[in-house]
Amino acid sequence: MRIDLHCHSTASDGTDTPAELVRNAAAAGLDVVALTDHDTTRGYAAAMAALPVGLTLVTGAELSCRIGGVSMHMLAYLFDPEEPALLAERELVRDDRVPRARAMVARLQELGVPVTWEQVARIAGDGSVGRPHVATALVELGVVASVDDAFTGDWLADGGRAYVEKHETDPFEAIRLVKGAGGVTVFAHPGASKRGHTVPESAIAEMAAAGLDGIEVDHMDHDEDTRVRLRGLAKELGLLTTGSSDYHGSRKTVALGAYTTDPEVYGEITRRATGAFPVPGAGGA
Repeated sequence: MRIDLHCHSTASDGTDTPAELVRNAAAAGLDVVALTDHDTTRGYAAAMAALPVGLTLVTGAELSCRIGGVSMHMLAYLFDPEEPALLAERELVRDDRVPRARAMVARLQELGVPVTWEQVARIAGDGSVGRPHVATALVELGVVASVDDAFTGDWLADGGRAYVEKHETDPFEAIRLVKGAGGVTVFAHPGASKRGHTVPESAIAEMAAAGLDGIEVDHMDHDEDTRVRLRGLAKELGLLTTGSSDYHGSRKTVALGAYTTDPEVYGEITRRATGAFPVPGAGGA
């Protein structure tokens, strides 16, 4: 089985619609794909409706969190999307995205970049607006060559000249909320140092003690040394290890299925979940 547990659609900051994502996942030879848009579940219905025979959909979300002044992302799988407490927290995070993006546009304008809110809003479309949409605007204007090049101290990286904080959930609260909604939690790309400061291993140990299920190890932002270190940490803490593409369509160069999760780990994730179940494809439109 080929299993990719971290993908984005136009419901947040990917460039494939949810329907295109599942069709492309099937074409890429995947057996299982997870839809994990940022702080939203809006893509679920369209992805399910288009799900091809032979492909299983895992519903999820990538939750925006912060600990000790460091931003981090928590992948949440197979939770009940209507559970009130987790739904309220996701809405709180999403509601802060627009004012934050507007503030980043204002900072860029102060730096002499002729970006406009209208441009960023056009790029975001119906998705949850975020830094990748602002980064895409910088690419369109020729300020940077790629989206990745916008995530530096000069521009949008944590602490960068145009960076603006947003509401982010405490990860211990995120673990509690996801568990309360019957879901499973995996710390996304914990060693992605090129994105900015990373969470110390001591904090990961504390999260493990609080019920964290796993960490994402095989990821494009982790070199081999980082993967070896994270596997050792996961073994020490009794955490599951996942692998995934963090696919964003044309917004990033990584392909669907570039990194995958072991079927035994996937099986354990599904066994732990009680809020929702994987959806087998029935031949979508």
